Amino acid sequence: MSSFRIPWRIRAATAVLALLAGTVASAVPGPALAASPTESSRHTVTFHGYRIEVPADWQVIDLAEHPRTCLRFDRPAVYIGEPADQNDCPARVVGRTAGIIVEPITARSAGRATAATARTQRGKATAPSAAAGNDTIQLAVEDAGVLVTAAHTPATESLVRGVLDSAELTTGAERTELPRTAWQAAAAPLAAAGPQPGSYLGKGFDACTAPSQAAMNAWQASSPYSAVGVYISGSFRGCAQPNLTASWVTSQTNNGWRLIPIDVGRQAPCTSYSLKMSADPATAKSQGVTAAAGAITAASNLGIPAGSAIYSDIEAYTSTASCKAAVLSYLSGWTERLHSSGFLSGFYSSAASGIRDAASEYNNSAYTRVDHLFYAWWNGAADTNTGTYVPAGYWSNHQRIHQYAGEVTESYGGYSINIDRDYLDVGTGTPPTPTCTGANLDFTAYTTVQSGSTGNLVKAAQCLLKAAGHDPGTPDGVFGPGTTTAAGNFQSSKGLTADGVVGPKTWTALLSRGSTPTVQNGSTGEAVTRLQRALTAALGRTMAIDGVFGSGTGQAVRDYQSSRGLGADGIVGPATWDALQSGR
Repeated sequence: MSSFRIPWRIRAATAVLALLAGTVASAVPGPALAASPTESSRHTVTFHGYRIEVPADWQVIDLAEHPRTCLRFDRPAVYIGEPADQNDCPARVVGRTAGIIVEPITARSAGRATAATARTQRGKATAPSAAAGNDTIQLAVEDAGVLVTAAHTPATESLVRGVLDSAELTTGAERTELPRTAWQAAAAPLAAAGPQPGSYLGKGFDACTAPSQAAMNAWQASSPYSAVGVYISGSFRGCAQPNLTASWVTSQTNNGWRLIPIDVGRQAPCTSYSLKMSADPATAKSQGVTAAAGAITAASNLGIPAGSAIYSDIEAYTSTASCKAAVLSYLSGWTERLHSSGFLSGFYSSAASGIRDAASEYNNSAYTRVDHLFYAWWNGAADTNTGTYVPAGYWSNHQRIHQYAGEVTESYGGYSINIDRDYLDVGTGTPPTPTCTGANLDFTAYTTVQSGSTGNLVKAAQCLLKAAGHDPGTPDGVFGPGTTTAAGNFQSSKGLTADGVVGPKTWTALLSRGSTPTVQNGSTGEAVTRLQRALTAALGRTMAIDGVFGSGTGQAVRDYQSSRGLGADGIVGPATWDALQSGR
């Protein structure tokens, strides 16, 4: 037997490929499922008066009949009903095809709403312009009293949006509004007790889905663990997170738990996964930047502060020179973007592949070194020894987590969870200082800021003004006379009313400033990120800011072009860039 055992989630990839090839388990029967009388290749699924058409080979699972079912997206499925507090999930699932959860709006489900959650209009069951974040779309269909969460990949987004666009309201629909407190919490989430995981020496565990509060309390009382890995973000997360909210984060950290925030995104190009980073190092680095930006947004929504470490999960791969270069370039972009917002970067992988590759280039200045290692070496030893994989002097200053056993089920206080066992020796170190050029510029809304305003939006405006050549002084998040003067000077240069107030037009001009390459469906990168920010400001609605030009961005571009008297072709060329950069 080799010294490193391949985790379950690698084996799950084979199952995913089989599913994509058409080998899909039969649907779990339930009263909400009825065959469409007009199209045998589709199912009609109805819940709470909300009806959608889904491909016939998708599983349909009624959670009222199967309450502890694991909500997982590595196989096409629709889940209807309220998820149980505790789900029977394997320790981890990496990989995603497509999946939809339709659940009633309750106080519990409302806790998962974010500022990006779209609300359908009265009498409507669809929201075609709903934004996607981390390859997830969330809709509150209040006329049916349901919250709809739809997971996809770049390849399946159009399929999932087609399912959502098929939605109708039936005579059984009854209105339940999403509590306004959900939107207030999304705008100002609760905060963790401090940076995560912080300074800690001892045992922890990670599980595919965040355990319920009751399970966490029971395990705190009688298990040997005081740290828990949580999958907060990433386009390749396989499990849904019905318990993971800002309130959950606050409760656990206040109770003394340490969190290990994990992002599951693009995988190595030399694997068979469906979502891979580019083999081109420059593109892979850009993809790492995009992934980090999404992870920062997710952490912010959950109240996980700067100073925390976020770990990029890149599963085992058979290393080659080109594959290693891609992975380390991706991690360079990941690390640099996290550092720019004051976060530490972590890297999870197999000790025998990704971790060994990172160690082999530890002193290579061509790559930006990650701050923490989280390595899978299932040797059963609860320590942070890395054997021959990593020299003892590398990442030796409280910078290691060892996943030393996997796929074990443990029970404490009557709660059983399938976990991977971890041993942590981590410290806060010296978190990077956020820089002006790397300040958080990604917001769900760009509200007006002016003299007397304070906060991160003001700091973003100050940084953008400074970059545009109108220096407001040190970006400190306080809108004082210097910022007013700088804003007025910028407005004059753009032909805008020079009132020194940063409102929608000024935000649009500031956020879109920069190079103007033609971008369209399928484009990625920094220009797309600037476009998405500017459209958020110009249209006054939340959209995904992920650097990926998908259908949601395309619809926003067409809406903008149409409202500004431009040709609504969804392609951002010179005329559209000129309008944005003029603050129109």
